[in-house]
This record gives sequence, C-alpha cells and structure tokens, in this order.
Amino acid sequence: MMMGDTVDIVSSDIDLPEFQGDPVDIASKKCITAYEAVQGPVIVEDTGLCFNAFGGLPGPYIKWFLQNLQPLGLYKMLAAFEDKCAYAQCIFAYFDGATMTEPILFDGRCNGRIVAPAGEAYFGWDPIFKPDGYDETFSQMERTEKLKISHRGKAFTLLKEHLANL
Repeated sequence: MMMGDTVDIVSSDIDLPEFQGDPVDIASKKCITAYEAVQGPVIVEDTGLCFNAFGGLPGPYIKWFLQNLQPLGLYKMLAAFEDKCAYAQCIFAYFDGATMTEPILFDGRCNGRIVAPAGEAYFGWDPIFKPDGYDETFSQMERTEKLKISHRGKAFTLLKEHLANL
C-alpha cells in the first residue's frame, strides 16, 4: 500500500455525481458528498488533463472526452492550434467532518505537451502526454519514473505528508 504504516485506508465504491465547474470546486463537492455517504473521514481524487489552447479544458471532463475520442482524437483536437502545451492535474481532497468545515485540497500538476500517441494505452491519455524535460510520453516511461514526476505522485506526496502529521 502506498501509505505504508502512516494511515489505515479502506476503499469504498461510492457512486458520486459528476459535478460541473472548476477542478477545485469539483474536488471539494465530491469530498463533501462522499463524507455524507460514509459518515466518516474521506479522501477523494479528481484528475484532469488541461489543454492551454482550450483555457484548461477538457480538464475534469477528460474522462468523457477520452471515452468518445480515444487518445488519437484528443491529439487531433489541437491540430489547428500552435500551442500544444498542457498540464495533468490531480487533486486529492480530504475531509474528516469533525475538525474541519471545508475539505483540504492537495493539488499536483505536471506540465507537458500533447503529442501524437506513442506507447501502450495502459492508462487513459498517457500515450499523448509528454512531460516537460522528457523525451517519452507517460506511456513510454518506466512506472517508477512516472510516479516521481506525475501529477498524481505530487498530489499524493502532499496528502501523505499531511496525514503523517495528524
């Protein structure tokens, strides 16, 4: 388990609504809704892929874009734009409901570019995202290297540090 001996975590499969809005607001709303469902401390995750040319979209709606367009279609969406820059964003939200009035958010980002698909499509849009400073897409990278630099790895590190200090 990634948390090690820091905190015991129990996974729950909760069907949360698909909130609309800013990624920060979406993560907060998801966290409060999850808390209401389990009546105990919760951690939720929301991940997005944000194209600079589109003002941050598809962002938190990437799941639906990917489902309908696949990685190649996402890449083609930027064909008419010079700016192929993007960032991957992961927000973990934590709420205990007892000592807090609002969730605490842990925002991890990885800047990069959208490129033609390369590598196996093991995880969503990894074949089209090439992080800044690297010659490979997330799909082509070794998993351990990806975890060190990824949006999820960065957000998780922040969350883990917070939980270790509770």
